[in-house]
Amino acid sequence: MEMIRNYGITMAVFFAVDIMWLGFISKKLYAKYLGYIMADQTNWPAAIIFYLLYIAGLIFFVINPALEKNSLIYAVTVGSIFGFITYATYDMTNLATLKDWPVIITIIDMMWGTFLNAATAGLSFYIINLFK
Repeated sequence: MEMIRNYGITMAVFFAVDIMWLGFISKKLYAKYLGYIMADQTNWPAAIIFYLLYIAGLIFFVINPALEKNSLIYAVTVGSIFGFITYATYDMTNLATLKDWPVIITIIDMMWGTFLNAATAGLSFYIINLFK
């Protein structure tokens, strides 16, 4: 039951932070630089599967170890590293393999992933500890 609660908390925090980015801040930015390859509609099954797996990875590699160590600093630090590496994997692969993938998007996206995961891990750690 604790695992489901922690998963739900982390997912809620992740979406609360990421929705601000995707829904408001980066919408025009992505349209400007990636509009030529953006789909007209989101592939929701693929997006849902991605988010379910991504949150599981964040919990397994970052939040659970932080809870075991009882360390907010660990959560934020390793969360930022996890975010940087996972977003770099996506963006650097696109930069290496896709024609005309913008370098600016790679840089911005990697910075966002670093922040998003640090914030999600830190806030999730804090909220989960409130329920202990």
